[in-house]
Amino acid sequence: MTFRAVRVLKEAAAIAAEDTRHTRNLLNHFDIHAQLISYHEHNKAERGPEIIDRLLLGESIALVSDAGMPGISDPGVDLVRMAIANGIPVVPLPGPNAALTALIASGMDTALFTFVGFLPKTTKHRRQLLEKLANCPYTLVFYEAPHRVRATLEELITSFGDRQAVAARELTKKFEEFVRGSLYTLGQHFSQNQPRGEFTIIVEGNPDNEAQNQPATALSTADIVQAVQLLIQQGVNKKDAIREVASQNGLPKRQVYQAVLTDS
Repeated sequence: MTFRAVRVLKEAAAIAAEDTRHTRNLLNHFDIHAQLISYHEHNKAERGPEIIDRLLLGESIALVSDAGMPGISDPGVDLVRMAIANGIPVVPLPGPNAALTALIASGMDTALFTFVGFLPKTTKHRRQLLEKLANCPYTLVFYEAPHRVRATLEELITSFGDRQAVAARELTKKFEEFVRGSLYTLGQHFSQNQPRGEFTIIVEGNPDNEAQNQPATALSTADIVQAVQLLIQQGVNKKDAIREVASQNGLPKRQVYQAVLTDS
């Protein structure tokens, strides 16, 4: 907790919390006596508008999550959208964030990364998403509950193959732990050790797409077309020329193809 966060909680007319019992422990620790409002995934549809009405009347209401940062894989994002739609200022207070906390200590590439969060609940939708992410060259960041860690590691191996990975749990808490290795060795580890606590899983980007792991060169459509035509003039067929220009410049092949198609 920052000094600023404690001050804001003390000054708030009310505090909206996912689990009022957990938040009450926090408030008692800092001798804060503001009114607590229950706000979570299952009551946000009715409670959200009530909170907005109070904000429109000029009250200051703080939002806290059960763990981590409000708005990240959290129903707080819906309240933020409602506030913005009603012209209500939203003031973020920095605090622990599992995704970034895990990433900076993972040893993985931090220059370019993709935050995925929790995977979809249905097997079909999880597989569809993982198929889309399989070729992503950026470091991937997932959230997972302890009872799903083993199954998720198996799904990641099936979709990505065996890549370097890190499983971080209970970040910024007493039992913080990082388990490093590959997806396969992490799976072995957790087959012998019961996963406990909330997990962040960091996975290496597709190592076969290293060229795409660099920021795309700012080429105009004309530049792209000229580069493709130059290769064709050198005897390279059109399909291979498009692939080569995309690879050399860190561009999606689809973008190069579209540029050539538009010029035709």
